[in-house]
Amino acid sequence: MTSSPSPTAVAPGHGRWAPLLAVCLGTFMLLLDVSIVNVALPDMATALDASFTGLQWVVDAYALALAALLLLVGSIADAVGRRRTYLVGLAVFVAASLVCGIAPSVGLLVAARFVQGAGAAAMLATTIALLNTAYHGRDLGTAFGIWGATSGAAVAAGPIMGGLLTQGLSWRWIFFVNIPIGLATIVMARRTLSESRLPQRPRIDWAGGGAFTLAAAALTFALVRVAEEGWGSGQTLGALALCVAALGAFVAIERRVDEPMLDLAMLRRRSFVLVLIAAALLSISAFAGLIYVSIWLQTVLDLGAISAGLVTLPLSGIAFFVAGGLGRVLHGASPRWTVGGGLAIIGVGDLLMLGLDGSSGWAAVLPGLAVIGVGAGIAIPTVVAAAMAAVPRERGGMAAGAVNTGRQLGFAAGIGILGSIFSARVDALLPGGAEIAHAVTSGGSAAVLAAAPAAPAGSRATLDTAIHSAVGGALGTTFLVAGVLGVVGGAVVALLLREPAAERAAEPVGEGVGARA
Repeated sequence: MTSSPSPTAVAPGHGRWAPLLAVCLGTFMLLLDVSIVNVALPDMATALDASFTGLQWVVDAYALALAALLLLVGSIADAVGRRRTYLVGLAVFVAASLVCGIAPSVGLLVAARFVQGAGAAAMLATTIALLNTAYHGRDLGTAFGIWGATSGAAVAAGPIMGGLLTQGLSWRWIFFVNIPIGLATIVMARRTLSESRLPQRPRIDWAGGGAFTLAAAALTFALVRVAEEGWGSGQTLGALALCVAALGAFVAIERRVDEPMLDLAMLRRRSFVLVLIAAALLSISAFAGLIYVSIWLQTVLDLGAISAGLVTLPLSGIAFFVAGGLGRVLHGASPRWTVGGGLAIIGVGDLLMLGLDGSSGWAAVLPGLAVIGVGAGIAIPTVVAAAMAAVPRERGGMAAGAVNTGRQLGFAAGIGILGSIFSARVDALLPGGAEIAHAVTSGGSAAVLAAAPAAPAGSRATLDTAIHSAVGGALGTTFLVAGVLGVVGGAVVALLLREPAAERAAEPVGEGVGARA
């Protein structure tokens, strides 16, 4: 479906590449905030007296909002204008960053992170359409190349920027840094970006968007609460029941509305469903476990925030260079091998960390993180293209939005799933009861050791050894689960994913609004 751009793609008097810079700055900020918080979590736990669940929510709230609102905001942008939606998203993101930075409690920080994620969803949902409006022909290809490189650079820069800001200034500056950049981007976007929208204003699927958001929030809440409440608790079961009910309502709504947020007929295409599952598993296997690596590095091995960021840099750095160096080759390869093979390689990298124990140092995770980076560099650039190839061309924008939603929802769910495994294993391996285990998983190892009695001789050293052993072993088990998901998921995708030509010959997909480009 075509959009209706304003007469001039670039506002008069501004540089040819100014719109690209305005889009890339926003993209850099929103993707940076996915990973920049990881190395700051231990300092947040100390400053805000945050629990293990609270730390999970600091990361999850952002990813949840981004996942739950992406498709809905894309529909809104189609109706009211992509430039306007992008500017509103920027303003919301900047305001929420300020609240995150001054938050006096973990509850307010989590709430502000959700709002920040909502702003990020508005920005991410409109970037491709804004570039399509501003550029054509070879310029469009160049713009997408630079935009893709910016996305990779943001992910790569997250760990080290988080470490520099946290250790050099304060964890609050990982949010404050967004304010001047965001304000400058708003000014630039207002001056250089042209408006575009669908020629016939579509109806916004508010009911479907609300039901999907409720289902995603209930699922994430249940998975995060498992670490403290267990699978059989009333809170966990109630949240899972609410998720199922909301998901059922979402399906019923999408079947009845004329212009659905997600055309359910696409889910009858096996290849599209497999790519959605692969996108979620990719985020779980490659990224969801990194927050527990950060806790281990800083609170058990006593590394500073900068050092911890440098340890995890091989994953994002190698992914960036693999994606850039092999981009043209991967573009023409079968998605069975790029998506499935990349996911399986990620799983192998996870399994390389299976042997972590009490004697392991920071270097023990480097080979695994490097291999994960290779797999991520292969799979991430191709997963969206694989989804778009699996559906009719008029559904390409909707497919891309669905895959991005799946990736973020997988990340949010993965933090809960892997977090419950990490917490349970620390509790099982560490002597002294659940209270000590909870303090250790929340980044409080130093406080636990400080409170331990000095006598009898050697008791504090014995506890320190036990903490190293428990957290190292728990981390190994966590990556075992992530690795199995990656390897099995990759094998299933490689075996069952159809080639795009075969998939396009399948049954037709129903009509409805879905263009996001």
